[in-house]
Amino acid sequence: MLAFRAGDPRAFEVLVRRHRTPVFNFIFRFTGHRARAEDVLQETWLKVVRGAPDYETKAKFTTWLYTIARNLCVDSARKESYRQAASLESPTVGSEGEDSRPLGEALPDEGASPERGAYNARVRPLLERALASLPEEQREVFVLREYSGIPFKDIAEVTGVSENTVKSRMRYALEGLRRRLAELGVDGDLAEDGRTVAG
Repeated sequence: MLAFRAGDPRAFEVLVRRHRTPVFNFIFRFTGHRARAEDVLQETWLKVVRGAPDYETKAKFTTWLYTIARNLCVDSARKESYRQAASLESPTVGSEGEDSRPLGEALPDEGASPERGAYNARVRPLLERALASLPEEQREVFVLREYSGIPFKDIAEVTGVSENTVKSRMRYALEGLRRRLAELGVDGDLAEDGRTVAG
């Protein structure tokens, strides 16, 4: 980022290559809509470009980047709530068409064995459905931690709350996911990384 701020355009390409997928996954899970996630991702990178001259190394680049993405997600959700009231009961989050696929179908499951892959193919859409039913502040902490690998301390900076609050939200998210998965008929415990372990 410092190289990009100094005027090296290739440095920006490196940043995008390195962070595009995890940031997109965070935005996609936050919004639940592929098209809207693409728009928010584009806005995020535009803000990075515009903010480059004023960028300071007070926090990690990833903290700054995810703060921008999160704020844009919140703005997008606010605008969307004026347009429609989404039902959390629905197995898909979104409207008719391409963007209404369940998140579990839209996101690839990489590196699984055939047996694990078959299990994940059944469980993953249910996990995504359970995740979508969590309160927003719990869902964002879970996604930042488990899908983007952001440490609790940095999540606290991104979300603007204390680290203890972040850990508490994570605990409630895991409890909520376990409860919702049990309601959906998933047998097994939810591991700390959000995956289910057959009992």
